[in-house]
Amino acid sequence: QVQVVESGGGVVQPGGSLTLSCTVSDPTFSSTVMGWFRQAPGKDREFVATIGANGGNTFYDDSVKGRFTISRDNAKNMVWLQMTTLKPEDTAVYYCGIAPGKLVAILEYEYDFWGQGTQVTVST
Repeated sequence: QVQVVESGGGVVQPGGSLTLSCTVSDPTFSSTVMGWFRQAPGKDREFVATIGANGGNTFYDDSVKGRFTISRDNAKNMVWLQMTTLKPEDTAVYYCGIAPGKLVAILEYEYDFWGQGTQVTVST
């Protein structure tokens, strides 16, 4: 089973920035569609951003468009989520996922593998 590990979460003030990292243990999966989802307390897991196998086909949820940027480096088996202008409503556990065999993946069921998540808290 491929291992997916997120890191970089923490506490940040509104308007601040934070970058999350996702490392994949198997380079085969590091060249598949990847994505970030998040889950706030009492809510379902929701789509945040996704990126194609070669760094193209990036898509964002409207709630983060213009503020978050997803990127990847397949040579390092890594994906990042750069978050800027953070808002309290961005507070959630952020999960990195893998969607094998897809060109684009924005739905939770399209992802087969997940990390354990990293907590992001935006608060004064």
